[in-house]
Amino acid sequence: MTTGLRYVYAVCRPFGTPLQAQLRGVGGAPPALLHHHGLVAVVSTVPEADFCEEALKAHLEDLDWLAATARAHEGVVDALTTVTTPLPLRLATVFRDDSAVRMMIEAREEDFRRLLDRLHGRVEWGVKVYLEPEPEPAEPEPAAAARPASGRDYLRRRREHSHAQEEKWQRAERFAHSLHERLAERAEDVRMHPPQNSALSGAPGRNVLNAAYLVPRAHSEEFVELVDRTKDEAPGIRVELTGPWAAYSFSGEESGAGTGGGPGAEASVESGEGR
Repeated sequence: MTTGLRYVYAVCRPFGTPLQAQLRGVGGAPPALLHHHGLVAVVSTVPEADFCEEALKAHLEDLDWLAATARAHEGVVDALTTVTTPLPLRLATVFRDDSAVRMMIEAREEDFRRLLDRLHGRVEWGVKVYLEPEPEPAEPEPAAAARPASGRDYLRRRREHSHAQEEKWQRAERFAHSLHERLAERAEDVRMHPPQNSALSGAPGRNVLNAAYLVPRAHSEEFVELVDRTKDEAPGIRVELTGPWAAYSFSGEESGAGTGGGPGAEASVESGEGR
């Protein structure tokens, strides 16, 4: 017989609207609501064989497994944002049973209530700024034109190219700094995430800004319009907006389930097993 652990997606206050009947979480299990001390933990049952400490260490090396788990985790949290303000927990937070989940709620009850009060009616928007990669030349230069006349000429070309690249980078940084200041004025809080590695994220160009902004839901339209107005301000620079998300970056957790949304930070798996 396969034993199961309790996977916790988020904590929220009680809400009256039911979740979608077809909603499925990690491993295809439907989420359930565990009420305790006036709070609700959104949970599902996952196989212990996949979520015990040893198994999680092995899964950390399996990017496909991590991506699928993170998508399912985010799917449940996204569904919660349509009916309440959820406080997302870390990816792969698991406990032995419902009793251990209740103990966790009691231990963190004060923090949960404080954070839920702070996040009520607010959403997270992610903004990234990229320096676009240089376009490929349409046709290769003739060999004679491409070959430097001398070593000195070669070094001059190298210096000129390096100087041009540095100027582009500085221009992108100035643009990102200016945009961030404008957005921060319209946000209640900000989290700066490390720039994403394009080799890992698959996004073209160099990531200059990777930030999350906590914005009142009622002011989100103004925030989005501001970002949209900046997208054509600087040629060669790309601005990407994602959201609205549950406030992953402001939940008090060190990292979220980030596969492409509010979680600008990369996902990490930590077991919270109550043993």
